[in-house]
Amino acid sequence: MSGNLHLLSLTPPGWGGVLLAGLFASLQLAVGGYLLGLVIGIGGAFGKLYGGPILRDLLEVYTTVIRAVPELVLILLLYYAGTDLINQLLALVGSPSVDISGLAAGIFVIGVVQGAYATEVLRGAIRAIPSGQVEAARAYGMSAVLALRRVTLPAMLPYAIPGLANLWMIATKDTALLAVVGFSELTLATRQAAGSTKAYMTFYLAAGVLYLMVTLVSNVIIALIERRARRGMPQTV
Repeated sequence: MSGNLHLLSLTPPGWGGVLLAGLFASLQLAVGGYLLGLVIGIGGAFGKLYGGPILRDLLEVYTTVIRAVPELVLILLLYYAGTDLINQLLALVGSPSVDISGLAAGIFVIGVVQGAYATEVLRGAIRAIPSGQVEAARAYGMSAVLALRRVTLPAMLPYAIPGLANLWMIATKDTALLAVVGFSELTLATRQAAGSTKAYMTFYLAAGVLYLMVTLVSNVIIALIERRARRGMPQTV
């Protein structure tokens, strides 16, 4: 047991610091990808509900393809083909190619995947709002932007939180898939540590504990947000 603790020590040559650095990279990916997906989801939800037929069709194709193709395949496709496409577009306009960091590419990949699911979650939440609330906002003479900020977004939040909470949990797990493209997040750091020391049980259990801690802390924060968002609403069992 003491040998395992030494392997995980935070001082060199221990691997504990490497695992924590991998956890921090995973959280950066998850937060960045989740926020990007949320932005895409908001735009996608309103586009599906209120956009023209062409926009609705394009969004339908986007959400259908993303939800149909396995996430590992999407990550490989977007990570490599997406960055190559950006540089090809830059070359067409005469701009030099850019070296896209693994973190930025990872956030983009997770954000695109998350955006498809967030679109459907938010679309359902908006449709769950009683129509009278939106009609009342229009009767008061609110502009579309003002009604969105004061009525639609606050009213849809209680309906959206459970789905968005699940998407956050999925985002934290999806970061592990980026190990296949060589991004040094927690799973890849764990694999490197286990391979170097042959202490597979120790390091994979440590990684599992770190992922569990992220989940437990997330559950507490989500519960607080949901309790605040549902103030004044009937309690559900």
